[in-house]
Amino acid sequence: MTNIVLCLAIGLLAGILSGLLGIGGGLLMVPAFIYLFGLSAHMAQGTALTIMLPPIGILAVLTYYKNGNVDFRIAAFACLGFVLGGLFGAKLANIIQADTLKRIFGIIMMLVSIKMIFGR
Repeated sequence: MTNIVLCLAIGLLAGILSGLLGIGGGLLMVPAFIYLFGLSAHMAQGTALTIMLPPIGILAVLTYYKNGNVDFRIAAFACLGFVLGGLFGAKLANIIQADTLKRIFGIIMMLVSIKMIFGR
């Protein structure tokens, strides 16, 4: 049985990190779903994407917008690319083995971490 409190805590932490740092909730949710709930990489990614389907970021966006920190032109075109990329990525992810998918996710997180820590 799914632990509701743990699910709420993961969602809350992912929302805080998303609002604070602008990172996707999947960065936290996918590993949490794999290691805390035993989901496969495919199931964890699909579940994380399902969470992002409703307008969960609307209040964070409004807060940034009120402070003059939103460029809607960039957001609109990036959103279009994101929608198309999400479709392509989901199709690709479903033909990749689960262990390979986990490794790809981990490598990307590691590369981004190294760049953020040591990059300019």
